[in-house]
Amino acid sequence: MTLYAWAKKRALATLPAAEPRFFDVAADARVLAHCNWQRDRKAAPTLLALHGLEGSSEAHYMRGLADKAFAAGFNVVRLNQRNCGGTEQLSRGLYHSGLTADPRFVLNELMAVDGLPRFVVAGYSLGGNITMKLAGELADTAMPEVKAFAAVSPVIELEACMQAIERRENRIYEWNFCRNLQGRMRRKQRHFPGLFNLDGLWKIWSIRVFDDRYTAPHHGYNGANDYYYRASAMRVIDKVARPSLILSAADDPFVPREIFDAAALRANKNITTVVTDGGGHCAFVEPANGYDGYFAEQVVVEFLKEHCS
Repeated sequence: MTLYAWAKKRALATLPAAEPRFFDVAADARVLAHCNWQRDRKAAPTLLALHGLEGSSEAHYMRGLADKAFAAGFNVVRLNQRNCGGTEQLSRGLYHSGLTADPRFVLNELMAVDGLPRFVVAGYSLGGNITMKLAGELADTAMPEVKAFAAVSPVIELEACMQAIERRENRIYEWNFCRNLQGRMRRKQRHFPGLFNLDGLWKIWSIRVFDDRYTAPHHGYNGANDYYYRASAMRVIDKVARPSLILSAADDPFVPREIFDAAALRANKNITTVVTDGGGHCAFVEPANGYDGYFAEQVVVEFLKEHCS
């Protein structure tokens, strides 16, 4: 199902053309979002959507979620992580799995500049970890305008998820991620010559090795293991104080179902955790029954709509 959902083309003809918008999230970083606004945007709740590793605002699940959310009355802001969506030239640095500062900046600007009053956040995979980490960091008092959160296939315990992707049967997935990461670093080199040492980059076919060499030191972590521990949403999952949905699948090749048995997660009554038998990673396709069959998108929009008032 993971491969099926990734490869199947989706027209989504009902989703209007999006308005591009740039956010200067740091002195050396600009990110691109694709926005769909309701006619009266201040009267509508706004969904901020976050994609996964090496994804973009154009990922099938981002567009599918936007299509359903816009039809349900949401403004939708599909945010690219730093360098994603063809924006390597806009930021000197890299993104990482726990970088909540960027969505926080975007939310604050939309409140202060656009006057938008109500928000929800949804993320997939890496974006799901960022979503739940943000929920924990905001706890019960910060940014009360953010009403609810939803995470699909979230890698909320990064070390366990990395061990899963390193299994022999998942080698093709890791190879594809590393191929994309290598390409991104080469594009960065063209825009920022000498910023990163790319000697031997072609030999890196492990995400852990890539993170140990590039991601972790760039963001001040003491290697990949330190990064995986500190950037995981599980470190703050007990502090989540607003309605939150976690949706994952038992057959997800990257996200072991056992991580959702953690005591801190199970004890938090603000989090609804659903682990389905099937669904793959960021896929969740079922036979169409009054809608297009992309189950996770439907469930997320229904949950967020219920809790966004």
